[in-house]
Amino acid sequence: MPPDASQPGDGAPSADAFDSREFLATLTEAPGVYRMLDVEGGVLYVGKAKNLKKRVSSYFQKTGHSPRIALMLQQVAAMEVTATRSEAEALILENTLIKKLAPKYNILFRDDKSYPYIGIGGKGGGEFPRLFYHRGGFEKKSRYFGPFPSGLAVRESIQLIQKTFLLRTCEEAVFAHRSRPCLMHQIKRCKAPCVGLISKPDYAADVRLAELFLRGRHSEVIENLSQLMAAAATALDFEQAATLRDQIKALQAVLHRQYVSSTREADVDIIAAVVERGSLCVNLAMVRGGLHLGDRAYFPQAAADAEATEGLSAFVAQHYVAQPAPTRVILSPYPVDDLPEGLNAGPPRNEMERAWVEMASNNARLAALARRQAKLRSSGRLTALQEALAMPDPPHRIECFDISHTMGEGTVASCVVCVDGAMKKGDYRRFNIEGITPGDDYAAMRQALTRRYEKVATGETAAPDLILIDGGKGQHRVAREVFAELGLDHLASIGVAKGEDRKPGLETLFVHGPTGPHALPLQLGMEHPGFHLIQEIRDEAHRFAIVGHRARRAKARGRSKLEDVAGVGPARRRKLLAQFGGLDGVRAATIEDLCRVDGISRRLAEEIHKSLR
Repeated sequence: MPPDASQPGDGAPSADAFDSREFLATLTEAPGVYRMLDVEGGVLYVGKAKNLKKRVSSYFQKTGHSPRIALMLQQVAAMEVTATRSEAEALILENTLIKKLAPKYNILFRDDKSYPYIGIGGKGGGEFPRLFYHRGGFEKKSRYFGPFPSGLAVRESIQLIQKTFLLRTCEEAVFAHRSRPCLMHQIKRCKAPCVGLISKPDYAADVRLAELFLRGRHSEVIENLSQLMAAAATALDFEQAATLRDQIKALQAVLHRQYVSSTREADVDIIAAVVERGSLCVNLAMVRGGLHLGDRAYFPQAAADAEATEGLSAFVAQHYVAQPAPTRVILSPYPVDDLPEGLNAGPPRNEMERAWVEMASNNARLAALARRQAKLRSSGRLTALQEALAMPDPPHRIECFDISHTMGEGTVASCVVCVDGAMKKGDYRRFNIEGITPGDDYAAMRQALTRRYEKVATGETAAPDLILIDGGKGQHRVAREVFAELGLDHLASIGVAKGEDRKPGLETLFVHGPTGPHALPLQLGMEHPGFHLIQEIRDEAHRFAIVGHRARRAKARGRSKLEDVAGVGPARRRKLLAQFGGLDGVRAATIEDLCRVDGISRRLAEEIHKSLR
C-alpha cells in the first residue's frame, strides 16, 4: 500500500491556518482514506473515497451539509490522506482506522459479525452427518447455510428440517455410543442411523434434499418428494407414500406462510434506517431463498444528530467488509453516498420490495422506541438504587457472582455484568472451579473472585461500581476478605441473602459501601425499583451459572470410560457397547465374556476389566 500522500506538520495544527484550497490543489484522484484532525491533532472523522480529490472537495465546495457535518467542518484544522490501490483496500483500511481510533464524528456500529448458521456435517459424522446450530469459524468437514438474522430463526429452521427430513442432531459422542434408538426416533424426528435403522445411501438422499431446501431450491425438493411418493404408491408401499405426502404438506405449509408474496427464490438484504426521537436505528432484514427469515436492529455509537442516510451509509460500509453480500440489497432511504464498489444496491423496485421496506422501517421505529423506554426505565432503577445505598453516583457497571453444582459435582461460578441498567452479555464470564472440597461454596466463591479481580488489582481491567454476591453473610464475608487481600477494599458490594422459604421479594441485602465499613442488613420493599434491578441481575447470574454447570456435568457424564482405555478405539468401543447393551453391561462382563468380542484379546480384556473397576 502506498505511503501517506499527505503528512501532518510539526506541532499542533491550527484551525485558522488550515487552507482547504491549498490542500485540495495537491490532492490525488486515486482511491484512499482521508482523516480530518482538530487543533490538538485528534482524529475527528475517517472516510474512504473512490476519488479522494472529488470526495474531499465536496465537503468544502458544497453547501447544505447537515448540522452535524457542518459542526465537524468548523473544527477541522488539518487533514491526512492515505492513497490505496483500490476502493476495496480503502474500505478495509477505513474500517480498521474507525475501530482503532474511534473518531468523534464517525458513526460506529458494534463489531458483532457472529451471525448464526445452520451446519450439516461434523468431525465424526462422515457417513451420517448431523444437523446443528453454529456460530464462529467454519470447519472444512461441514457445510454451512446462512447467515440468519437471529438464533431463533436458526432454531425454527432446524426444527422444520428435522421434522421433515429426520436428520440426526445428536453430538458425536452420543452418536458413537448408542446401542438402541433414542427418544427423537420414537417421536419421529430421527431415522436412528446410530443403530443402523437407515442405510447410508437413504440417509445421504435425505441430506441432499435438506441441503437443496436450505439453498432455496424448494420447488426441486417438493418435486423430488412427489416422485418418490408416486414410486412408493406404485410399489404398493402405502405407508412410505403417506410419510412422503406428509413431508410435502409440511413443506408447502411453511413456504406458504413465509414467502411474504415472494414468488422468486431470491437472496436479498433489506436495510432501513430511521431517526426516532433523536435515536438512530438501522434495521437489517434477510430474505434467503425467497424466505423472509426475520430482522435485527442495530444502534450505533457516536450517532448524535446523525441523519438516517449517514447511518445507512456507515452500516453498509462496515457490515459488508466481513459478510458476503447477497444478490441484491434494498436500501431505505435512498440515495446513499459512498456505497461499496460492486454492491448491487438500490431502492425498492416493486410492490413486494416496498412491502419489505415498510416492514423493516416499522420494525426500526419500534426498536428505537423500545430502546428509549428501556433506557428511561433503567435510569430510574439505577437512581433508586443509588439513593437506597447512599452512593455518590448511580452505579454504571454492576457485576454479580453465583455458584452452581450438584452435590459438589461440576462446580461452576458465573459472573454477569449490567452496564447502565442493561445486561451486557458480551462481558459475561464463567469459572470452572477446581481443587476445592466438593460442595464448599465459600472456597468456590473465593477462587472465582480472586481470578476475576486479580486483573483489576493489576490494572488490566476496570473496576465495577458495585458487586453483587448471591449468598448470605458468609459468602459476602469471603468476598470482602478477597477484596482486602487484593487491595480493593474500597469496592462497594452487596450480599443478596434469600428470604424465608426462598420466596422472591423477601431477600435481605448485606451492604458494604459508603454507609459504613461493615456489612449492614437492609431490606427494600418489594415495589422498590432498585430492588427489582438487583433481583433481575441476581436471577441472570443464577441462570448463567446453572447453564454452565449443566453443560460441564453433561460433558463429564457423557464421556465413556472406555475412551480412556489404551487400545480401545471407536470400532472396538462400538462392538463392546453393542455386544453388552451399553456401558453398564460392559462393566458387569467378566474377562471371559470380553474375550468373546471380536478384536478383544485377553490382555486387552484384562485391561478393560481393570479400568472399569
